[in-house]
Parts: sequence; C-alpha cells; structure tokens
Amino acid sequence: MINPFKNKKGLGRGLSSLIGDSGIKTSNDKISISSIVPNKNQPRKIFEKEALKELSFSIKERGIIQPLIVRKSEDHNDMFELIAGERRLQAAQSAGLHEVPVVIIEADNLKSLELAIIENVQRKDLNSIEEAESYKNLIENFGYDQEKVAQFIGKSRSHISNSLRLLSLPEKIIEMVRLNTISQGHAKILVGLENAILLAEKIVKKKLSVRQTENLVKYVKNASKNIVKSKDTNTIETENQLTEKIGMRVYLNNKKNNSGTLVFEYKGLDQLDRLINIIKKNY
Repeated sequence: MINPFKNKKGLGRGLSSLIGDSGIKTSNDKISISSIVPNKNQPRKIFEKEALKELSFSIKERGIIQPLIVRKSEDHNDMFELIAGERRLQAAQSAGLHEVPVVIIEADNLKSLELAIIENVQRKDLNSIEEAESYKNLIENFGYDQEKVAQFIGKSRSHISNSLRLLSLPEKIIEMVRLNTISQGHAKILVGLENAILLAEKIVKKKLSVRQTENLVKYVKNASKNIVKSKDTNTIETENQLTEKIGMRVYLNNKKNNSGTLVFEYKGLDQLDRLINIIKKNY
C-alpha cells in the first residue's frame, strides 16, 4: 500500500516514520463525523477561537486537504477514535461538513499517544504545559524515562527535564502559563521559588519581560539572603510566631540602636482590611 504520509511536509518526518516506516497498517476512507469519538489521550486542551474560525472558512472553500488520523474505538462499536487532527475535526463541524477524509490505522494506546504528541509538538500546537503533561503521561503510564522521551521527540534531555519542572509550579501559575498570561520563559524562572505566585502576579501587573523578571528574582533572592544573615534566632522566632498568629507573613528588622521596621505582607484586600481594623480597635 502507498504510504499516505510520504512527502507530506505538514506532518513532518516523525509521523512518517511512526506510520509508514514502522509497518503500521493503514487505509484511506471518508467517514461520518458523528462516528468519531475524542482521543482520550489528546495532549492539546486549548484551541484558539479565531484560528479555528479561519480554518473553518478555509475548509468551506477548499475542503480538508490533509486527512485526520483515526483508529477503531476500543470502547464503542462501529466508532473511530481520533488520534490526530482535533482542530480539523472541530473546524469541519463548524463548517457544516458531515463526512471527513481519514487515514484509519491499527494502533494500541501507546502508539496512539505517540502519534498525537508527535503531530502537536512538530506543529508547535501545544502550549508548554500541554507539552509537559504529554511527556509526563508517557513516563507515568507507558514506562518511558526522560532519556527515551528525548530520543523519541527529537529534543535534548535538558529540554524534557525543564519542561517537566514546569508541572511543579503552583496550580495558579500553571493555569497562567496554559492561558498564555505569562510565558514559558517567565515560568521557568519561577520554578522552586516560595513566593512564585506573588512574583507571577507582579509580572502580569507590571508587564515585565523575561529579562526584567530575572533581575527581579535576583534582587528578591539577594534581599532575602541579606535579611537572613543579619537576623538573630530571637528575631526569626518572633517573625514566625507573629506570622502563625495573624496568618500573614511578617518581617521584623531590628537595628543596632533598637529602631527598625515591622512589615506585614498581605495577599488581598480582605487581609489588609482585617489588619487595619485590628490596629484601629487596639490603638
């Protein structure tokens, strides 16, 4: 059978090797959109509405040039599970099509996931969180390690490692990256920082570049080191006790002449109002 992926630049060499060169059985066909069920391992979760509209218009004018990739569904009789082509499927539905061209392949769950990841990564369709989640899926559910993922995807081991580290960020920051509120470059700088959420909010509010964010983090780290170096155990203990008591981070800076500053770090107007009311009531 002729390999339907040969010389198709849009799909890239990765899909060609996985489908054509690996001996996976394929067949070309047209099937009803209603007979296609979503890919349970679809790496991509977010689709730009404007881009979908443009693709839908193009499909209305010229049809679907590149077929979707599907396999027979394991869970639904007479149905097909989508492997690659989620955007084309959504755009085809929007364009009012009832049938779509497909390449039907024989693939297990691992091969299905590999094909979906390859297509999205090569097209740069995944945001950095979706990409990291795809690698995590291969590692946790299909026995891959980082080295094998790197070889399979065609990227460096450090790229895979740095990508996975993004998933250690607080969920609020992960969502900000997923929605492109902050970039992957910003997020990489925030990994492992205790005050990552506050810094992320500052990045958005001040519209900081990646370089400006790097400088801000350096400043915060240096300031923190200087404060810790100059504090004795009694001061640190007092800070911790006050922090635990009022539920806000407290910083006490006592100078040699016994003057200094007491700083309360609040994370919302409700905390600020509560602190102001306490002070007004007691002083």
